[in-house]
Amino acid sequence: MIPFLDLKQINEPHQASIQKAVERVIESGWYVLGREVEAFEHQFAAYCQTRHCIGVANGLDALMLVLKAWDFPANSEVIVASNAYIASVLSITHAGLVPVFVEPDPRTYLLDPTHIEAAITFRTKAILPVHLYGRCCDMNPINELAQQYGLKVLEDAAQAHGATYECNRAKVSHRRAGNLGDAAGWSFYPSKNLGALGDAGAITTNDDALADAVRAWRNYGSAEKYVNEYLGHNSRLDELQAAVLSAKLPLLNKENDRRRILAERYLTGIKNPDVMLPPADQIEQDAWHLFVIQHPQRDHFQMYLRERGIGTDIHYPIPPHQQLAYTPFAYLSLPIAEQLHQNGLSLPLNPALTDDEVTYIIETINSMSQRAKE
Repeated sequence: MIPFLDLKQINEPHQASIQKAVERVIESGWYVLGREVEAFEHQFAAYCQTRHCIGVANGLDALMLVLKAWDFPANSEVIVASNAYIASVLSITHAGLVPVFVEPDPRTYLLDPTHIEAAITFRTKAILPVHLYGRCCDMNPINELAQQYGLKVLEDAAQAHGATYECNRAKVSHRRAGNLGDAAGWSFYPSKNLGALGDAGAITTNDDALADAVRAWRNYGSAEKYVNEYLGHNSRLDELQAAVLSAKLPLLNKENDRRRILAERYLTGIKNPDVMLPPADQIEQDAWHLFVIQHPQRDHFQMYLRERGIGTDIHYPIPPHQQLAYTPFAYLSLPIAEQLHQNGLSLPLNPALTDDEVTYIIETINSMSQRAKE
């Protein structure tokens, strides 16, 4: 069996450093908003090339707290991709705002900038581009539209740890995800490229005022003990998870490089004509959190692989507007998102995957095409 994901195997190279980090926290006697959180915030801000990183409880809270801190009027609109993961949409709703779904580019799976302007109204206050599967959205035209219409840009970078983009505003050739808009929300869920041992999240930004506000919002709305400026939340990155993330961060680039090698092998080796591969034009910029292909008979194809010992996953089977939680949006016709959700299948791709396992996966996928011909 080749599992889709084995978190124990993925964390094995970090085991010694994680154990030391956990022991350090236990011995410190300080478990909430202490030195470990401060250290990780400093390290991750430096990694993302931003002035601020604010640790929070999870990725959903990261997005929601930024939207709340911006203090838009109730029922203001936020543009988001129609094929985003549900957390991206929930963050908008939980902030008292209205999601406006825009179709993705069917080639990249990402928010299509050419469709955004038509969705902007007098109620629109922000654009929430989701760097889905590890590839950055096309941020130059998105930022240009935001500037033209006076909108905020909030990156959902939950799947893009270490991804880069050629930003027109950058002084360097490539700027990292998390530093491509006004702010970014991060998830460190265990399966992410940089994963904690439980739920964890963060916000990165270069906006000093926003950073101060979010630090208060995450802590009951309080920047000063027992003085509450906002109707805040309890959404604090805890010391244990911060210590674990600090222990794992130094190997993130190396592990992303391994993901890129494996992704390139898939891109060059898979020859099954029924399999639509993700784009290969940004291999070195993509963080390759997931390797998502499209197949017109997705469920049959998944079963074929499962019977041959290859684990896969579906990210995600139901688009947001068709979820029961969003019944008021069920009337929408969003054919690109619906087709992507119907046909998408994620192949195994992680640093623990061996060369032999990738060879077997490629040969198995190609052999299905050969069997069909026979």
